[in-house]
Amino acid sequence: MNIEFDVYKQKLNDCKPALDGLAESLNLAGLRNDLERMQAMQEAPGFWDDPDKSQKIVVKAKQTQSKIEKYEAMCGRWDDLMTICEMAAEEDDDSMLDELKEGFDSLTAAMEACRLQTLLTGKYDRNNAIMSFQSGAGGTEAQDWCQMLYRMYTRWAERSGFTYKILDYQEGDEAGIKSASIMVEGENAYGFLKGENGVHRLVRVSPFDANARRQTSFSAIEVIPEIEDDSEDFEIKPEDYEMQVYRSSGAGGQKVNKTSSAVRLIHKSGIVVSCQTERSQFQNKETCLRMLRSKLVEIREREHLANIADIKGVQQKIEWGSQIRNYVFMPYTLVKDTRTGCETSNVNGVMDGALDPFIESYLNCLATGNWVQK
Repeated sequence: MNIEFDVYKQKLNDCKPALDGLAESLNLAGLRNDLERMQAMQEAPGFWDDPDKSQKIVVKAKQTQSKIEKYEAMCGRWDDLMTICEMAAEEDDDSMLDELKEGFDSLTAAMEACRLQTLLTGKYDRNNAIMSFQSGAGGTEAQDWCQMLYRMYTRWAERSGFTYKILDYQEGDEAGIKSASIMVEGENAYGFLKGENGVHRLVRVSPFDANARRQTSFSAIEVIPEIEDDSEDFEIKPEDYEMQVYRSSGAGGQKVNKTSSAVRLIHKSGIVVSCQTERSQFQNKETCLRMLRSKLVEIREREHLANIADIKGVQQKIEWGSQIRNYVFMPYTLVKDTRTGCETSNVNGVMDGALDPFIESYLNCLATGNWVQK
């Protein structure tokens, strides 16, 4: 009998308490009650009389059912793996060892992903995320870095099963982008991305320097949750903001519209939002108002302010000493988070969207309070 089967049987027994604990963390009983209630609502007469409200319930029901099914699948996988161990012992069959190893790795990965989701308990963690990119001082070099970050996060979104749409995209003078905004859509998008808010620092030999000198560049990323219009009781009045229009342009230099359909709103607090995702100026304005509203609500919550009128827009300093993460391409390769200490030498992987270790370490530090620096 291969002793490895006994080892894996012990591993399975060791991880069973954690698996059972996930049911409590997920509030599995509550999820089942919620799903039953929402399914009953969908079968009730007049359910579709309010399409917007009905669609939200349908989406929430699907998300709840998915959570239940994922947990039940993990329990089923645990049972199957334990059965393999017992069958192998009875039949003295080593042929199932590879299946056991692969299954156990898959189970523990699924449990870790589920555990991370249980850490997303913030008020807006389950919401979509609005990400804004802003290049720092440094002209073309900084604008190129800003575009590299834009690509990194859109690749992460694709790899992680999220979708995104461009809200605004301002090209650089020679290369890269001056600024951009995207909406990352999917359950828990904001919860996973909220820790990416801050200044990102790049060190590399500049491809734009004929003397091949080492350059340091900065770009800032802002992440706010998309907040539903009916979630807070306040309105933005026309006199609270100034509206500007301009011609929109898309990623890659392609013109989206030859007319001035893009919209920029400047709130009296100093907060600015822009949108060019639609051809219609009216639609872009409506999107801008939703973005502005989300930003104002998020700031009010974060700063514990009583009124929207108390909000003052503060320009983030995009410079040395304010960064949350360093990306070093030369003379060695390293990406290191200044808050959590998480680091890797696989720069190319990170720039291609492999951000999960950084996101996970942030969520773990947020839960435990074990920061490298505060």
